[in-house]
Amino acid sequence: MHDMTQGSITGHLIRMAVPIAVGMLFQTLYFLVDLYFVAHIGGAAIAGVSAAGNLTFVVMALTQVLGVGTVTLIAQATGRKDHDDANLVFNQSLLIATLCAAVTVVGGFLSIGPYMRTLGADAATTAAGIDYLNWYLPGLALQFAVISMGSALRGTGIAKPTMLVQMLTVVINAILAPVLIAGWGTGKPMGVAGAGLATTISIAFGVVLLALYFAKLEKFVGFDARLWAPRIETWRRILGIGLPAGGEFALMFVYMAVIYTLIRDFGATAQAGFGIGSRVMQAIFLPAIAIAFAASPVAGQNVGAGRFDRVRATFRSATIIGSVLMIALTLVCQIKPEWFARGFTQDEAVVAVAAEFLRYISWNFVAQCIVFTCSGMFQALGNTVPALMSSASRLFTFALPAVWLSRQPGFQLHHVWLVSMASVALQAVFSLWLLRRQFQLRMHGVPAAAAA
Repeated sequence: MHDMTQGSITGHLIRMAVPIAVGMLFQTLYFLVDLYFVAHIGGAAIAGVSAAGNLTFVVMALTQVLGVGTVTLIAQATGRKDHDDANLVFNQSLLIATLCAAVTVVGGFLSIGPYMRTLGADAATTAAGIDYLNWYLPGLALQFAVISMGSALRGTGIAKPTMLVQMLTVVINAILAPVLIAGWGTGKPMGVAGAGLATTISIAFGVVLLALYFAKLEKFVGFDARLWAPRIETWRRILGIGLPAGGEFALMFVYMAVIYTLIRDFGATAQAGFGIGSRVMQAIFLPAIAIAFAASPVAGQNVGAGRFDRVRATFRSATIIGSVLMIALTLVCQIKPEWFARGFTQDEAVVAVAAEFLRYISWNFVAQCIVFTCSGMFQALGNTVPALMSSASRLFTFALPAVWLSRQPGFQLHHVWLVSMASVALQAVFSLWLLRRQFQLRMHGVPAAAAA
């Protein structure tokens, strides 16, 4: 356990954010490693694995629910020095993770065939997707345990072990993938099934490493079989915080679907350019997201300790650090956005679309940073409904206006980017207002010395 109710807030944020950012980066590499080696098998294999990979987003949304609830409650308990409550939340989180894993495996195996037959363009693609998911699904189910244990550590102020485990599992996946896919050294190629198995083995290894860390090194929270009987009230606390966060995550995919639909009539080049630009944008947001993720446990511990002066200071420091990083990246995107796009394609028409997208969207990088930071603070306060309200506001400020514009004469691609810019700016203002209101509500009746 690392006490973040004392000492430099900026130091705590940076100490937490760096391993979180590295861990997030490596987390995204699981699927990319599989796709890289599968690409050598053929087009049907690539299409099948890509279609199957969409299930990852569903599991990510569900793990977000569990992770946010766990990190918030454990951070607050850590701030109160309430070992018993932190341990109860941790063990109940593991119980929920176990149940979610079981549902994922059973439900997944029952739906693999219908799912791939719906998405597969032909029989070969469908078969490849089914082969991959048969071996990849157990790994997806194990992600719940990884998120539960990683979130518990983050709540206690520790992020480095999770980062190291994520790095190691990606390395193991990269080593096993060619061995199992192509049969290197074994003479028994498994094809796409080998890609799924490689990922499952690496994630299972990560679960074992994290479990050993808790058993041998972690002292504040740990496995306790006596706390594995279902506690509905604790589940309600975890899900009450986590479900709105999961809804916020789901809305992100709604907005992406809206954009893809709106730009469909501009052709494959426009969709390819937006696809590349949005991937670059997600990578650029990584530092701001890491800072926001770090702000949640730092502020959460201080909420638990009643140190509202440090809660406000956490928000200020996280906003400043994130904004400085985003300003620097905005300048790069204004000067040479093509640099990012050409790392993915040499098609100049696609590069042009991606570059235009980044040049427009980069103007709201700071606003997006504010949104992320506010979301982290809502998690720390234990009320994620305002964050969901903030995200949902874009249904009215982006989705509806953009759809209306798309039906007007002279509609152009950059009109979508302009509406998106305006909607994110409005969302940032709305988030700040909601956070100010939450601060006022939480500090009502708190002595002036504690709320200064």
